[in-house]
Amino acid sequence: MASSIEVGGSWSTNEDIALCQSWVNISHDPITGNEMKFHHMWSKIHGEFCQRSGSIRTEMALSSRWKLLNKELGKWRNALTKAKANIQSGQNLTDEMVQAQMWFGAMGQGKKSFVHFQCWEIVKDCSRFKIIPTGPPVVMNETPLHDSTSTDSPLDSPMETESPFVPRPPRPIGRKAAKAKRGATSSNDCVQLLEQIAKSATLRIERDLKRDEMDKAREEAFALQQQMAQEKDIEDREMKIMAMDTSHISPETKAYWKVRRRDVMRKKLFNDDGPSNTDWLNDENH
Repeated sequence: MASSIEVGGSWSTNEDIALCQSWVNISHDPITGNEMKFHHMWSKIHGEFCQRSGSIRTEMALSSRWKLLNKELGKWRNALTKAKANIQSGQNLTDEMVQAQMWFGAMGQGKKSFVHFQCWEIVKDCSRFKIIPTGPPVVMNETPLHDSTSTDSPLDSPMETESPFVPRPPRPIGRKAAKAKRGATSSNDCVQLLEQIAKSATLRIERDLKRDEMDKAREEAFALQQQMAQEKDIEDREMKIMAMDTSHISPETKAYWKVRRRDVMRKKLFNDDGPSNTDWLNDENH
């Protein structure tokens, strides 16, 4: 009988890890990695994968699985890049992983949370997935610099120094305050997103539990139906044995059915399923 792996069963974590290790070792080989053709590369990856995992998945199955992992790992790289940049630019959130999960879920088109952390540790240093740090945006001071020595500047105006009743324009918000405000907004958005993720996970768990209960109920009903059918089949056979007409058969055959009838009667009277080995009944009792 074919195993679940042969017929395309779910991938285990160990298989994903073996696939990533094989991909890194073959495609990033310093001697032959850049010279292999695509089909030859996957043939070698398949060979190493089978040695590492003991799996018998096909080369096409490995290629298809890698497309999915490659997409998820690429999204996680982008999410980590955004999280690092967000923290560097002065946000209040210090948990980089929480922010990365938030960005990962916001990208859509796939799972809401990243789970392939062991695979990420294997491929994170490859050129395709390496994170290139980006510094915070440089905000230049917009206040004009003056090199003129003239005295007609508003700072030198007699009105500014001699008239205390002239209303001054409101002081613009500082850069630190603006960053703190943006950080508070981002924190609220992150909390809401994490709450949504937790709610979705709870609903998914409840749905899985309900499905498991339904499967268990179906299995129990099927087992009961099988038991009832088996008991009915036994009852029918016993009725045929008891109704067997032995008046026109040979003595040897008659002796055989006599023993069978004794077994059935002993089972009915004493609840004994063992073979007949006594002569407590005689022909006159039948």
